[in-house]
Amino acid sequence: MHYFTNAHGRRFRLFILKPHSGVPIYRQLLEQVRRMAASGHLPPGTELPSIRELALKHAINPMTVSKVYTLLEAEGVLERNRGKPMTVATPKRAQSPVAKRLEQLEPHVEQVALAARQLELTEQDVVKALHDSWENTDEQPVHRRTRPR
Repeated sequence: MHYFTNAHGRRFRLFILKPHSGVPIYRQLLEQVRRMAASGHLPPGTELPSIRELALKHAINPMTVSKVYTLLEAEGVLERNRGKPMTVATPKRAQSPVAKRLEQLEPHVEQVALAARQLELTEQDVVKALHDSWENTDEQPVHRRTRPR
């Protein structure tokens, strides 16, 4: 497991990949790095795990990790350092504003809202589920969590 301690001293899992989610692994990894760099959770200069190390830890193809790192380097999110680990690039400007970061979350929120309405859940049910998930995200592995019935 790769852990990272943010500026507030809170420790969290660096990458949470869910092979059975329906979202391609490369997309999950790509979006997680983008979000954490945009939010400042991964400050400039933070070293990322090597391609081989990340592939072994998550039992994924090294080419998948390489593809993600290459795409993020092209976007200017990561920097390649010859003979050293990839690092988070210094952004051209300060941390993305909240509105811009919320924009990245919008498709996921819309998906949850639609599913909740189809399941005839109340807004309070969804907020509670989100709160519970928020509280558990950094504390235990995703595949070991249990959901209330």
